[in-house]
Amino acid sequence: MRFQILNTLLHLLAFYMGAGIGSFLNVVIYRLPLEGKSVNNPKRSFCPSCGYQIPMWQNIPLLSWLLLRGRCANCKSRISIRYFLVELLTGVMFYMVFLKISGDYAVGGDPWPKIKEWGPQVLCLWIFISLLISGTFIDIDHFILPHSITIGGAAVGLLASFWVPGLVGETTHLRGLYISLASAALGLGLLWIIVELGKLAFGKVHHRQKPGYLKSASPSVCWLVGKFMGCEWLDNSVKWSVDQVKDDEPPVVSFAKKKMDWGDIYGRESDRMVITCDELQVNDRSWKSVTAEMWHDKLRVKSNDSSEDFPLEGVTTLHGIVSEVVIPREAMGFGDVLFLMMIGSFCGWQSVLFTIFAASMIGTLFAMVPRLLGKAEWSAKIPFGPYLALGATIWVFCGPQLVEWYVSKTMWRQTQHNHVLDISSAEVSG
Repeated sequence: MRFQILNTLLHLLAFYMGAGIGSFLNVVIYRLPLEGKSVNNPKRSFCPSCGYQIPMWQNIPLLSWLLLRGRCANCKSRISIRYFLVELLTGVMFYMVFLKISGDYAVGGDPWPKIKEWGPQVLCLWIFISLLISGTFIDIDHFILPHSITIGGAAVGLLASFWVPGLVGETTHLRGLYISLASAALGLGLLWIIVELGKLAFGKVHHRQKPGYLKSASPSVCWLVGKFMGCEWLDNSVKWSVDQVKDDEPPVVSFAKKKMDWGDIYGRESDRMVITCDELQVNDRSWKSVTAEMWHDKLRVKSNDSSEDFPLEGVTTLHGIVSEVVIPREAMGFGDVLFLMMIGSFCGWQSVLFTIFAASMIGTLFAMVPRLLGKAEWSAKIPFGPYLALGATIWVFCGPQLVEWYVSKTMWRQTQHNHVLDISSAEVSG
């Protein structure tokens, strides 16, 4: 009876330890992307609405949010349920890792005699899961994956694989480190190649007038052809402008009833917008039938026989009538590449291949459904980090088993196919 009580308490401790780490992850998720804030400054958690520093007894994981009914004890403003859900998710994930790894070493249902063998692996995977959860929610909120999570996490993954080589399927410390390093390099290189190929295939969106063969086509046919060609159609030439309402806010590009924030267009220094203009006005100068190329810091106006550059800092008026606008689009951020590098450092090269495949399948499904239902714009950004994190999580819990099952089914079909061919050959010979 004592053993059962103690065993139950230890199971609860694994879950609630995760919930406590989830409370810290909420701090990481909120503060890490913000300038002027760090994880340890201010030292206490605070209400986002009134800035009230939350005392320890009002910051108990899970319980405090429930007892305070999701409100600040000081100003009574609502506190997002996501704080509660991150704590719950982390607690559940910690407990599932504990169950899986300790269960692999259990003898007669009792894993505790071998805790020295499975304990370090559980600890390393808890760290890994924490990095995945932090990266996921930061990417959802800000479309970024901070280097402290990706590069810093990869460094931790290398050390973890040296300490616990079983993480990457090895038995010696040095081989664990080598395989971890090679797997991180594979994740970095493979996804970087995919990103570069994606830029070539999907790195631009063309807004242009419909070609002649689509003038009388139905809207659905126009839409389908446009998606295949990477185009969004304009009925006629449209007004185009760049406006900056406030000096401390980024400019906004407007055309064809669209408004696009500067940051949505220019993610890299090399990003360039190309505008085919019937008319163009820059400050007090005007042109007809020219092409404008605009980077994040300068504008180039090109006519048949000349070109002229304008620093955007000196441009106060910028508008025109345009027939085509080509906007750069990021196929995938480099943060995703580094995130996969971190995943490889913890889980090995097989996890890199599995994660890319799983994330692509899941991401395509979750991205396509709302767009086909008209609930989201086709050009809307998609954070890929959460899908990489989900793919890596699936690998941790059942990835090798899924791969083995798939291979066994594939081999069975191949065996059956060869068997049928052998029978057919025998009949022909007879």
